[in-house]
Amino acid sequence: MKQSQLWLPTLREAPADADAVSHQLLLRAGIVRQLAAGIYTYLPLGRRVLRKLENIVREGMDQAGAQELLMPAMQPAELWRESGRYDKYGPELFRLKDRQGREFALGPTHEEVITALLRDELHSYRQMPVTLYQIQTKFRDEKRPRYGLLRGREFLMKDAYSFDADWEGLERSYRRMYDAYSRIFSRIGLEFRAVEADPGTIGGDGGTHEFMALADIGEDTIAVCDQCDYAANLEKAEFRKVTGTETEEQHQLRTAEPTKLHTPAIRKIDSLVHALGCEASHIIKTIIYLADGAPLAVLVRGDHEVNEIKLQHSLSIAGLELADAETVERITGAAVGFAGPMGLAIPLAVDDAVTNMPIGIAGANETDYHWRGLRPGIDFKLAIRGDFRNAVRGDGCPRCQTGQLVFRRGIEVGQVFKLGTKYSEKLNARFIDAAGKEQPLIMGCYGIGISRLLSAVVEQHHDAAGIRWPHAIAPYQVHIVPVSMKDQHQAEAAELLYEKLSAGGLEVLLDDREERPGVKFKDSDLIGIPLRIVVGKAAADGKVELKWRDTGEVKVVSLEEACSAAAGLKQEQDSCL
Repeated sequence: MKQSQLWLPTLREAPADADAVSHQLLLRAGIVRQLAAGIYTYLPLGRRVLRKLENIVREGMDQAGAQELLMPAMQPAELWRESGRYDKYGPELFRLKDRQGREFALGPTHEEVITALLRDELHSYRQMPVTLYQIQTKFRDEKRPRYGLLRGREFLMKDAYSFDADWEGLERSYRRMYDAYSRIFSRIGLEFRAVEADPGTIGGDGGTHEFMALADIGEDTIAVCDQCDYAANLEKAEFRKVTGTETEEQHQLRTAEPTKLHTPAIRKIDSLVHALGCEASHIIKTIIYLADGAPLAVLVRGDHEVNEIKLQHSLSIAGLELADAETVERITGAAVGFAGPMGLAIPLAVDDAVTNMPIGIAGANETDYHWRGLRPGIDFKLAIRGDFRNAVRGDGCPRCQTGQLVFRRGIEVGQVFKLGTKYSEKLNARFIDAAGKEQPLIMGCYGIGISRLLSAVVEQHHDAAGIRWPHAIAPYQVHIVPVSMKDQHQAEAAELLYEKLSAGGLEVLLDDREERPGVKFKDSDLIGIPLRIVVGKAAADGKVELKWRDTGEVKVVSLEEACSAAAGLKQEQDSCL
């Protein structure tokens, strides 16, 4: 492709509202343009990258034995009501009506549609296992679309669904997809971790893993062990439980009655620490929730945070929300910030770390007062206890028993689910097993955010000058940049290289524009093609300059050596197939 003919509207400066580096660079490099919040057009360079991402994902799915189909984006609301998700999914579901008033939804995912399809077509265990996938535009009405393609309202996604006759089959299908994802993301050039996660609105009867591209801009926090391969999303992260026998000093502390302290207007942990000269770990936080509409007090240490996902799963709570100030005051008799467990006439869910405290400081259920020396199990009951908190840095690894947890930020680029019978039971998708009995289909679900991958790659592969595309997904492999197309030697050498490399199967971009060299080099760095061949004055002597975008390595070589280097780049890319 000759750059004079390529529609490539680069920008010197990023728009002020582009916060993420990937968003800034995708706009500046002429990859995307925003139409509305969370909705983007992919320009020619961006479409080339997106197509390569699609092809890598497609090849990975095909190699894993999955078969491609294409389902409708517009889905009947009746299907979502059948599964029970139409009301539960919430405002993120785009809803619309046709001219007859029939309700539809724009698909954020396709569990209902694929289940309904197989319900009508798959009737015997002999037809399984089968895994079907599609690459399609999805729609989610995000409350806060941001970070460009990382959180959009319209996005490209690969979603796959497996169907097995038993759980052992699901385990095999799940492992095939898990391994395929690992190969796909490695081939793309991502630094990633597969982490244990919560299934969220998709749900299911089995486990789930998220594939996280490690990046500081990531909205997810990942807990990883510094000694083994354990990794989990913060909402799912476990940690090694610490137990021990009570010391004599602790026993003595627990023999004394609590003391009431006057703490005027001291509502927050930091303020209490400063006023009392204590550690946050000495404080018991009492947080009032409404759990399925009923009040519930959750107790965690002052240096910990409630993990609402764990709390809901542990206590089988469907709906959980923080109580408002009026409700807190009605339940505790005190303003927000002074709630405490002693004398509180509602159920207490006590985190394990609180049960291990000999004594603690907590609100007195009286405005401007706290208790010092409150004794768990003596001054308040421990009837409901469990792991209700987030993991923190330094917690022990639950797997290897020697490592400690550290934290990274990650961008979710894929997730695999063991759905089990969640959808097949509700949509009555059943088959006849080998014994002649009717059974529900055992399902798995596997998604990759393809357009999100584009941003995730740029977050990991860039420098101050622009993007540094990995070889496998670069829009072009070689960028030929003649310093001046008016110079006959340079023009002829550039054209010769362009023709020869293109004939050799390489994707080549020739900057034949009548622009200043500085403009050409800046644009070349910005769009980030892996190998740049600069054709300058030395072209008269048959020499050109090679520059590798990822390392910055520069080398002056002959035209023949330049062709060999480019051919080696193609061989390197082909070896990843």
